[in-house]
Amino acid sequence: MTKPDLTKFFHPESIAIVGVPRKDYRFGGLSFMDKLLKAGYPGRIYPINPKAQEILGFKVYPDLSSLPEVPDLAMVSVTAPQTIDVLEECGRLGLRHIHILSSGYNEIGTPEGLELEARLKAVAKEYGLLVIGPNCMGPYCPASGLTPWGAIPGINGPLGLISQSGGLVQRLTEYSASLGLGTAKAISMGNATVLDVFDYLEYMAEDEAVKVIGLYLEGVSDGRRLMNLVREVNRKKPIVFWKGGATEVGAATVSSHTGAMAGQGWLWDFFYRQTGVVHVRTMDEWVDALMALAWLPAPQGKGVFLMGGGGGNSVANGDFCIEEGLEVPALSETTMAGLRRNVPQVGSIIGNPLDMWLIFMNAAHTVEVLEMGYQDPAVDMIVVDTLIVRKSFHMPEQADPYPETIEYLRENGLKKPTVFTVDSEGGDPELAARGAALRAEFGRAHIPAYPTFQRAARALAHLYRYYAYLRAN
Repeated sequence: MTKPDLTKFFHPESIAIVGVPRKDYRFGGLSFMDKLLKAGYPGRIYPINPKAQEILGFKVYPDLSSLPEVPDLAMVSVTAPQTIDVLEECGRLGLRHIHILSSGYNEIGTPEGLELEARLKAVAKEYGLLVIGPNCMGPYCPASGLTPWGAIPGINGPLGLISQSGGLVQRLTEYSASLGLGTAKAISMGNATVLDVFDYLEYMAEDEAVKVIGLYLEGVSDGRRLMNLVREVNRKKPIVFWKGGATEVGAATVSSHTGAMAGQGWLWDFFYRQTGVVHVRTMDEWVDALMALAWLPAPQGKGVFLMGGGGGNSVANGDFCIEEGLEVPALSETTMAGLRRNVPQVGSIIGNPLDMWLIFMNAAHTVEVLEMGYQDPAVDMIVVDTLIVRKSFHMPEQADPYPETIEYLRENGLKKPTVFTVDSEGGDPELAARGAALRAEFGRAHIPAYPTFQRAARALAHLYRYYAYLRAN
């Protein structure tokens, strides 16, 4: 069977927005048009409203048939019953790429909603239409200026995102962009009446711009087909999978969200084992794993070298690694001899974990110890636990050492998976802001930085398990 060509969804040169009100700014056609304009979308925009002449300075057309061209993409934001007429008009014109923002179909669970969704599917089949939705945010692509939602204008990057939830994928594009991690393409697919997760996965599997796939699903029409496809794609590109509706309460909510069936938990556990996907459970974990898989090389094993300061922190950090299934190995004698020559014996603990206060003050020391870790055969991954100097610390005012460290790693690369933690969590808003800014600075150099050691350890565990699965299969 021929795979549908979805390119025009992400790189349209012209867009018709069907259902743009003259006023009353609210979510829908007018807000989508406004966001496209603010993002600097370079293509042609045609607002459709039979009762208006001009909106936001643009000429308004009464219907699609009156446009001067057949646009590449139609975004439909009218009432659910009206969408059927719009689809038939698209079919007559040869306009095949359609995104339906409107809701009021299968997800509301009424006979009228079920009938409308069945009619939508029948019209799409009759005319050979490619339809995203209904009940969804649709396509997103910063490279083409198509950012009517999410991070606006967004940044281009390695992520390919597929989600049944519009709210979650919108938040992910914003969250990842704030860390310097951009999106190649994202799709909010809603009810997936015509095009389904299978179509989007197959497309992103072949898209060279997509390096890592983030997938959020609440339910699926064909579990066996999904398992086989995900297993195949995951061997080419890592898939980070968040399954919604994992509990009874969540499953009960799923049907009123997208009209999907959530499925039983034990079946999904089997799915994760068979496919080797990276299984996550929260937004933070989703972003953390995507960042690690997008930016880090493959680890050869699960031995982690912990660089940082503070005896208590070192003990706790070692525990976190072990709890995540990682190892904290003894360092080679060559590395230990190098550390003894360079690490002050007073106030430090030489070994793994390494308690070395100079890391917080001097980039040259950080780089020197990193290079020792890169050469040590027992070390597969490195975590540098940093801190932001504050009043409670007995440390002098000094220049921030991290820009120099970042520049070194930017120029020389990460020879082994290397991440940083920035100790800024807690109730201090100033500290939190400084920590977020520093993590973003690391991110712009494509170096993962996490707000807690626990999150860093879990991200590295996901990274290790994904590549271990590839080697085993």
